[in-house]
Amino acid sequence: MKHKTRPAPLIPLAEYHGPVQWRHLVDWLRQDGVITDAEADRTIARCSQAESAQPALVRLAAVGIQRASDEQPMDVEELTQHLARRAGLPYLRIDPLRVDVGKVSDTMSAVYAERHKVLPVQVTASEVVVATSEPFIDDWVSEVERQAKRSVRRVVANPAEIKRYTAEFFALAKSVRAAVKSGGATGSTSFEQLVELGKTGRQLDANDQGVIQVVDWLWQYAFDQRASDIHLEPRRDQGVIRFRIDGVLHPVYQVPPGVMNAITARVKLLGRMDVVEKRRPQDGRIKTRNPRGNEIEMRLSTLPTAFGEKLVMRIFDPDTAVKDLGALGFTPHDADRWETLVQRPHGIILVTGPTGSGKTTTLYSTLRRVATEEVNVSTIEDPIEKIDPALNQTQVQPQLDFSFAEGVRALMRQDPDIIMIGEIRDLETAEMAVQAALTGHLVFSTLHTNDAPSALTRLMELGVPAYLLSATMLGVLAQRLVRTLCPQCKQPDDGASTELLAEAIKPWKINSGNWRPYKPVGCVDCRMTGFRGRMGIYELLTVGEVFKGLVHHDVGPAPLRKQAVADGMRPLRLAGAMRAAEGLTTLQEVIAATPPLT
Repeated sequence: MKHKTRPAPLIPLAEYHGPVQWRHLVDWLRQDGVITDAEADRTIARCSQAESAQPALVRLAAVGIQRASDEQPMDVEELTQHLARRAGLPYLRIDPLRVDVGKVSDTMSAVYAERHKVLPVQVTASEVVVATSEPFIDDWVSEVERQAKRSVRRVVANPAEIKRYTAEFFALAKSVRAAVKSGGATGSTSFEQLVELGKTGRQLDANDQGVIQVVDWLWQYAFDQRASDIHLEPRRDQGVIRFRIDGVLHPVYQVPPGVMNAITARVKLLGRMDVVEKRRPQDGRIKTRNPRGNEIEMRLSTLPTAFGEKLVMRIFDPDTAVKDLGALGFTPHDADRWETLVQRPHGIILVTGPTGSGKTTTLYSTLRRVATEEVNVSTIEDPIEKIDPALNQTQVQPQLDFSFAEGVRALMRQDPDIIMIGEIRDLETAEMAVQAALTGHLVFSTLHTNDAPSALTRLMELGVPAYLLSATMLGVLAQRLVRTLCPQCKQPDDGASTELLAEAIKPWKINSGNWRPYKPVGCVDCRMTGFRGRMGIYELLTVGEVFKGLVHHDVGPAPLRKQAVADGMRPLRLAGAMRAAEGLTTLQEVIAATPPLT
């Protein structure tokens, strides 16, 4: 019987120096018991069949090397973590939103970073943190320390991420420098010098090529990061750029005031706003395209602040208006009841919740579903959130005494079938909504209340008679947004407290057999937050005959809530806890977003 011979032992780790070879990686994985001998032999055979210029980590991931514990393929991140442990260095997932691009790009040139396959990711007063995928090559360290006048701390990172962000970070830094130079600041290449330049008050032209490049990069980067808003915030010594992602603001970049002013002017110019006027708020719109070629619409809003104009760009996903109820987060229980409501011929349907809770998304998605060729759907908004060709949209103009109430009064003469009122803010608007419902129209609107039953109480407090509400109100949908767990890295939470669950939803209960909580971990896909995207949780009140009687007699919020639950309403906290039980979000997210059960 012929015995299979093992390859000769490779260089001991303590003596290893040079680029990481895939054969060494396979041998280390086998020695550490991460892969079996059979899997090591299979991987060596597959990698030997064809030469590849890919980095060793990427090459092993490409052939599908399988870990011994569950026979699942290892990705580049997992292989990178193992390499970091072998080299005795920290492992780092690069989060571009936490990198001060201005500082790190001053540490070394793009050419130097590409040649040595390294990337600075953090600069402090005493050290530079540099990511590398070649932990056994350190010839460049002394040179960087001498140039940066700081000590170097090495970390190990994914080679594909290092390559990607090296191109992005240095391209952005080059664009900003070009913007400053175009304003006459030749030679001002460090970002510290750029800040000083901004203090001199030099003005850059919004049409300068460098400014154009920065704005284009900013948009594409925001689309890539799934941002919902871009904030340009002027401060005393610098301008701050932040993205809102999954409801949380993340610092992205800092630029000199002069550059910030030029970026703001460029965006205002594209949004057909008055570039010269900086003393009063303005609104505008821009249409552009994302990297996939889809048309993106952005709503612009400026606000004068102590240090200049603050600009917020609200990004509207083109898929938002066509999401089905399941994609929005509706459970089958609530989706069926909502569908029944919106098919009613006349009456009032309200969507309630605080600012940023997804009310507009729900309304647009619903209106798109009911806006057929046989139906006239008209809206009155402040401002128009998103232009939609299927709707007849009108914006209120207070300076012309054209309010919500006046808009509804005008719409009533336009032969509408369905009317959407952006928000009921006062008694006059509420009375017009009731009048429209009484005359045979289906009316949608929003209201700022904590829960669904409170909407009826709020309208009565405004002065709407209870008998009119009982005659016209069809239902109220209260909603919140919670972050959803990243499907790539979430893990079962075996230590989740059932006592916390019981306390959170008391007096309700969830069957322990249906309780499958997960916890956030963090990966590159979710920028180490453990969450990716958001979903709605809903509390749908439908107005039945018994409920109408309670409204008519103005019994107060507590009896209304009790009857709403009897009619099938699931409170917000309970609806969220059920989503946490399914492993879609966490109980902590739900508790933070929803009012307690009463």
